[in-house]
Amino acid sequence: MKSIEKILCLVDGEHYLPVTKSAIEVLDNLEHVDVVAMVFIGGTEKLRTDNPKSYEKMMGMPVHFGSDENEIPYDLIVEMIKKYDADVVMDLSDEPVLDYSKRFKIASKVISEGISYKGPDFEFQPLTEYEIPEKPSLKILGTGKRIGKTAVSAFASRIIDENGYEPCVVAMGRGGPEEPEIVRGDELEITPEFLMEQSDKGVHAASDHWEDALMSRILTIGCRRCGGGMSGDVFMTNMKKGAEIANEVESKFIIFEGSGAAIPPIKTDKHITLIGANQPLINITNFFGPFRANLADLIILTMCEEPMSTPEKVKVIEEFIAEINPDAKIISTVFRPKPLGDISNKNVLFATTAPEEIKHVLVQHLEENYDCKVVGTTPHLSNRPLLQKDIEKYMDKADVMLTELKAAAVDVATKDSLKAGLEVVYCDNIPIAINDSYPDISESILELVDKAIEDFNKK
Repeated sequence: MKSIEKILCLVDGEHYLPVTKSAIEVLDNLEHVDVVAMVFIGGTEKLRTDNPKSYEKMMGMPVHFGSDENEIPYDLIVEMIKKYDADVVMDLSDEPVLDYSKRFKIASKVISEGISYKGPDFEFQPLTEYEIPEKPSLKILGTGKRIGKTAVSAFASRIIDENGYEPCVVAMGRGGPEEPEIVRGDELEITPEFLMEQSDKGVHAASDHWEDALMSRILTIGCRRCGGGMSGDVFMTNMKKGAEIANEVESKFIIFEGSGAAIPPIKTDKHITLIGANQPLINITNFFGPFRANLADLIILTMCEEPMSTPEKVKVIEEFIAEINPDAKIISTVFRPKPLGDISNKNVLFATTAPEEIKHVLVQHLEENYDCKVVGTTPHLSNRPLLQKDIEKYMDKADVMLTELKAAAVDVATKDSLKAGLEVVYCDNIPIAINDSYPDISESILELVDKAIEDFNKK
């Protein structure tokens, strides 16, 4: 038997009372629907009373009002969801009381409570979260693509592993396998030649779980996903099956890694959110940017250097996050390359996904810290034709192809370089706090792992 759906309605004073009352009656008369209460969210143009609270008497059911009729009572909406144990918030308001930004803010509040937010032509649903892990776990999610999520995931995995927590990683990607795939990064020698063999078999050997296995040297489980919703849900993924596999392997802690702005649909004990300071500010402070920030126990702000961002923008983002999620620790960072092999005294061709404007900083870092000479760079790992042209341009000058494990790193950069007789060395990207005033990244990650274990053991 279908259960009764309890609905909390949002109403305003820009509609005539008989019109709003009629709409409520239509809704309340639907089978399996019970309108439990209303929240008055503003507007007084069509109220025929000096006392808006008389609205409740006229409507014949509970109507709740915020303390300031000129402000949307976001917290009151959440309070009433809990008070009435509502299943849905139905929005019967409109312009000018609500605009797009205000509706997204309401949506973020409502779906965070695990229920749906609906209107005449929209519906936002809470994130899918399967309760599968039988071990302590955390998820790493991002606010977009190309903000360094896999680099941070690999770094976090390595730190967690080096400190004896015995983790595995479950990663989903747009190029992931049809069935979840175990890669024994803790046992395999993952050489350029080995990755070429995998690529020749039709494996996407630059997928995130391969990168994690290569960079962190731990067991990884690769999954696929297709589609990404506005709040982070996916249309299709086999990560649920990947999580079940993670329960069976010998690891003692599970790290679930998101894909772009898509969030792993697995319920975990703790969350790390990555926010790219290179992203448009509106995408961070509006829409579902605040929703993702509010999920976090630890926020790592990436790309915090010019020309990708400015100190002023970083400060604005930090202050915004601190206001909406004061309990989360914030660390603002930059990435610096770390070769996985010896490139000293060698001429290097460096392939990266970093923008052209930052390459001089990365080149300087490599030359000063790894005693090499960078004879050419290409930012075109995600553009195969341009990448091939750059390789041909610098091939005769280089001894080594130094490349991130991204996109065309295997089937173009590795393949063409080996064919030309170049050595291939893969490159990690390490998050570094922009100054000493921030908490230590490694210590902050380990602290979160301890809290995740503590929360898991309380269940």
